[in-house]
Amino acid sequence: MKTALITGATDGVGRVVAKRLAADGWRVLAHGRSVERGQSLVREIEGTGGKTAFLPADLASLAAVRQLAEDVQKQTDSLPLLINNAGIGTVGATPGRQVSVDGHELRFAVNYLAGFLLTHLVLPLVKASAPARIVNVSSAGQQAIDFADVMLTKGYSGMRAYCQSKLAQILFTIDLADELKDSGVTVNCLHPSTYMNTTMVRQSGTTPISSVETGADAILQLAVSPQLEGKSGLYFNVMNQARPNPQADDPKARAQLRTLSLELTRL
Repeated sequence: MKTALITGATDGVGRVVAKRLAADGWRVLAHGRSVERGQSLVREIEGTGGKTAFLPADLASLAAVRQLAEDVQKQTDSLPLLINNAGIGTVGATPGRQVSVDGHELRFAVNYLAGFLLTHLVLPLVKASAPARIVNVSSAGQQAIDFADVMLTKGYSGMRAYCQSKLAQILFTIDLADELKDSGVTVNCLHPSTYMNTTMVRQSGTTPISSVETGADAILQLAVSPQLEGKSGLYFNVMNQARPNPQADDPKARAQLRTLSLELTRL
């Protein structure tokens, strides 16, 4: 039985993806923050004969990300699929600029840095499971990273913070795809759907215009479709390959982000 790790699997589109993969015979390692939602997902999946385990972690803490990676390694010695789906939107429960446990701007920390660190920590498992895939759930909302003020200490806005963190994911995807060339591991990213009916979208006060099922279809295409076999370093807008913000094509920007990320995560 193949094992998949999905972050942000207990709510929204991640929950739909987790249930679909489990129904297709995958063992799902489901990450989330809420123990209550995690346990209810386990009951749902196991109630239909699926295999799963819930792994709690708050991705606003790099120590918690490291613990999550350790928990994954205790659960499995094979990981042919990693889906970095967890994230926070343009606004949270508290408006205004917030910082993570480690003092980093919160959206950059949760939406990008946590996935960067987790991916690197479980990469030996993923490589050992080749052919394997990594999927980074990004967004069409993208804004060039200001390397002079990555943590947005000046002129902060939740939208800017969110869009910058989502573009960081795309730069990381392209960079990692280069690094993993000829390893049997592919890495791609996508905008799953616009304003899906998720907690994140409702928190922002926006009326949903698409479903989590549409988003799940798009994520699963990158995760399991034979059409994506061997394809890497790509960005998709829902089901179609697309061009991200031009900064993603800048090798200097990608190198700058990589250096900063390694420094912040102490890898």
